[in-house]
Amino acid sequence: MLFKQLFDPETWTYTYLIADPVSKDAVFIDPVNTHIDDYIALLEADGLQLKYSLETHVHADHITASGLLRQRLGAQTGVSQLCGAEAADIQIQDGDIFEFAGGEQIKVIATPGHTRGSISFLWRDRVFTGDSLFIGGCGRTDFQGGDAGALYDCITQRLFTLPDETLVYPGHDYQGRWVSSIIQERTNNPRLAGKSRAEFIEIMANLNLPKPRLIDEAVPANRYCGLDENERQDAVAVRETARPVRTTTTAQDKVAAAKQHITEVPITTAKQLLKEGNIVVVDVREESEYAAGHLNDALLLPRGVLEFKIGSVPDLADKSKAVLVYCRTGGRSALAAQTMQELGYNNVLSMAGGFEAWQKDA
Repeated sequence: MLFKQLFDPETWTYTYLIADPVSKDAVFIDPVNTHIDDYIALLEADGLQLKYSLETHVHADHITASGLLRQRLGAQTGVSQLCGAEAADIQIQDGDIFEFAGGEQIKVIATPGHTRGSISFLWRDRVFTGDSLFIGGCGRTDFQGGDAGALYDCITQRLFTLPDETLVYPGHDYQGRWVSSIIQERTNNPRLAGKSRAEFIEIMANLNLPKPRLIDEAVPANRYCGLDENERQDAVAVRETARPVRTTTTAQDKVAAAKQHITEVPITTAKQLLKEGNIVVVDVREESEYAAGHLNDALLLPRGVLEFKIGSVPDLADKSKAVLVYCRTGGRSALAAQTMQELGYNNVLSMAGGFEAWQKDA
């Protein structure tokens, strides 16, 4: 087997290539968009065919190359189903196994905490931990649904129970280190070794780290596999026409499931609610869609960034206040309404038919 650890010095990101020189199957883990040409040249040099481009989470510090690799090479993109990256081909679940190269397997281990959808990949004697577990550290837990308690649990109960000799390959390192091991991190990691769950939570609550430099650009882009704004429109169109994913769950199925748990109102009701006032209107489309036309006084909060930006919107500070959510046709708003309910908002309505139906009823 062919294995390469690649490094992006601008964002301190590690990317991993696993490939079989016989079958020519190849897999990338956490590719960075600025290295797309390097990746393609590397694959071509060995005559490799990229089968999967997998993500450990929706990154806040760099933009993934997964979408570009899908466009240029036909590779399938894979992101945790809890990340909200609905443009990905594969909505990854805990325990999933990616098979390639005549029996080789990459197993998914859910490791939430850095973000709600963070996962690790286990291949042979090595585990790719993304931002869940670093060499001598771990990822922060103060944005994107982070949870220090959950991170402690998944590291101590899932990663640290792997064999001692398992090699740990992280998503980043800022001190020039390349690899560690489970026994090394379990016994010497200063944030975890000998620390109780409460002590770990206290440590994470007092890191006082600056906001990631690229977060406002990276997270929305990575929810669309790193595609730019024009390409995102195509991804949205594909999603809303129910392109199937590997788990046999379609985007249409996901919208239908969401609608079972939210309150959807027709245009006539929406207009009456707006007339009465005392309701916050949220547009979850992309910025370009909003600019082309939107409801009066609507707040722009794109579906791709809703979870990590909603807390900074003053009009949404009161979670008991009525909220009307809309998108183009009603699919994204249903999913956004469900997400808001999960975040504690208890009076969220989704506008059936979206802005298109509103315009037709004008």
